[in-house]
Amino acid sequence: MSVWKTLTGSVAAGAFAAVVAMQGAAAEVPESNEPIKLAMNEWTGQHISTVVAGEVLKRMGYNVEYVTAGYYPQLTALADGDLDASLEIWSSNIGEGFDEAMATGNIAIDGVSGLRPQEEWVVPAYMVDMCPGITDWKALNDCAEMFSTPDTAPAGRFLDYPAEWGDTNTQRIEALGMNFVSIPSGGEGALIAEMKSAYERKAPIVMMFWEPHWLWAQYDMVRVNLPPYVEGCDTDPALGPDPDVVYDCDWATAEIWKVVNVDLQNTHPAAYGLIGAYQITNLEQAEMMSEIDDKGRDLMEVVNEWLDAHPDKVQAWVDSAMM
Repeated sequence: MSVWKTLTGSVAAGAFAAVVAMQGAAAEVPESNEPIKLAMNEWTGQHISTVVAGEVLKRMGYNVEYVTAGYYPQLTALADGDLDASLEIWSSNIGEGFDEAMATGNIAIDGVSGLRPQEEWVVPAYMVDMCPGITDWKALNDCAEMFSTPDTAPAGRFLDYPAEWGDTNTQRIEALGMNFVSIPSGGEGALIAEMKSAYERKAPIVMMFWEPHWLWAQYDMVRVNLPPYVEGCDTDPALGPDPDVVYDCDWATAEIWKVVNVDLQNTHPAAYGLIGAYQITNLEQAEMMSEIDDKGRDLMEVVNEWLDAHPDKVQAWVDSAMM
């Protein structure tokens, strides 16, 4: 575990901290010097969501640790109390382990993030001319050989999420009888790098990606529409177009939850309230992501700059946490 250093030395940050201290006196914040351990997963948007909350908690006087944690393995750590919170759990992509962790009674959802997410198969817009009708999965499949590589030929290569984020696209490809092979990527950076490289060469690429993300602002990408999602089509064969298989459908529209170990409400009640209260929008997160990933700026600097620029919003979160 490592503690990330905060960069809150500005006059605005100092003034804000003084206000929090005065308001927090009656609430005895911080209630404990024990660290609040926040999970840091594998993508920049999640880092932003986590550090927005974590830096406000620091300004309230809390001891905060940012702990590197795999997206799926973090559930065990949350249930066991080794982590106190994870700030971006996607309902569409957390898997059965989430239900198992919830069943322990040791974790709880502490509100939604404010983000309006979607996960989807995407191709560059220039591929509409290379493969007419490609925004429909059947047309994409007709062009599968266009995407083949030495490792997948004659099947097409589908660039997927990293293996630790789940492999349900393998099941989708099989259920739909598509001539593609799911190839796990190395993570968010690898997905971005491959899309950039493909654009430079105007090369074929189809991959899994998500919104919100700054990449949409820089590259013209279009969604490949799979058979429409129907609630339960990933578990009940009768609910998709093929009555004999599951996952013969698109990704569900997701919610993004903030999940905590239930003990946090007792040990650090105002922190629990702050995590529940804070929200950011797609645009706010995307703007910070662009500063970090595209311009190479420091995560802590960007987040604290944003907090300093939005004192009324931050104060409203703190006021709610103190109630």
